[in-house]
Amino acid sequence: MPKSFYCPRCSGNRCQPIVETRTTGKDYSAGKGCCGWLVFGPAGLLCGLCGEGKVTESKTYWMCPDCGHKFRA
Repeated sequence: MPKSFYCPRCSGNRCQPIVETRTTGKDYSAGKGCCGWLVFGPAGLLCGLCGEGKVTESKTYWMCPDCGHKFRA
């Protein structure tokens, strides 16, 4: 049986885990891909991935469905 957490605000015991994900940076640069195509041919499309700093950060919280309070366990 899973362990249930109690809400610090309303003392409810129906808390559920939720995950918030934040992404920063760019994914693919079409301009770099086109320039790579002109210089290197079809393999140059991979140049669109160069130098992109995409970072994904996830945090897990508990949320009480009774009062809506969100807290870290």
